Amino acid sequence: MSQDDAKPAVIFDMDGVLVASGSAHAASWRIVARKHGLEISDEDFRATFGQTSREIIRRLWGRELSEDEIRRIDDEKEAAYRELIRGLVPLTIGAREVLATLRREGFPLALATSGPPENVDLVLDETNLRKMFQAIVTGADVQRGKPDPQCFLIAAERLGIEPARCVVVEDAPVGIQAAVAAGMHPIGLVGTHPGQRLAEAGAACIAERLDEITPQLVRQLVCG
Repeated sequence: MSQDDAKPAVIFDMDGVLVASGSAHAASWRIVARKHGLEISDEDFRATFGQTSREIIRRLWGRELSEDEIRRIDDEKEAAYRELIRGLVPLTIGAREVLATLRREGFPLALATSGPPENVDLVLDETNLRKMFQAIVTGADVQRGKPDPQCFLIAAERLGIEPARCVVVEDAPVGIQAAVAAGMHPIGLVGTHPGQRLAEAGAACIAERLDEITPQLVRQLVCG
């Protein structure tokens, strides 16, 4: 089967798209920051969406840190986050149903996130969603966070599908920008940010809810 005959692929971000994780991430950043004598505002936290933990630490700590210090803070923060969601992973409303529908229709699916593999494993194992994805990309696979397109390009490569035949579901402007830079078709999911900001970042369309992401919409975005 040629690329033109194959079904388009759909690449999902995890945090804010499949998992309503914003409050747990914010809480875990505050927990760890306070241990280090820092306070993180909501505005500080929102400005980091889509970046890797290492990039966030460099930004929020505001001083030169050794790689060992960054690694230790990173480990503390992600461990705190996993403890907050363990046993009650907050899937976004409609996430399970949308994934099942797209898989049933034969669309290749990938998960591409800047989160660490331990977080991804916890989410996928506790929700039993691992089987839905033919490719998984985590923060351990990339050197550059969004808006760099690296994570999405790796996902397309692992799926064996050209970037132009991939739809990306993202909730953050930097994620939309990364999808555009990858040559993909981004859907902006409203929630973490308003639709206008996602549209300004380059979203091909805006979805208020996950259940608006249908096989028909995916085909329309890729095939016109």
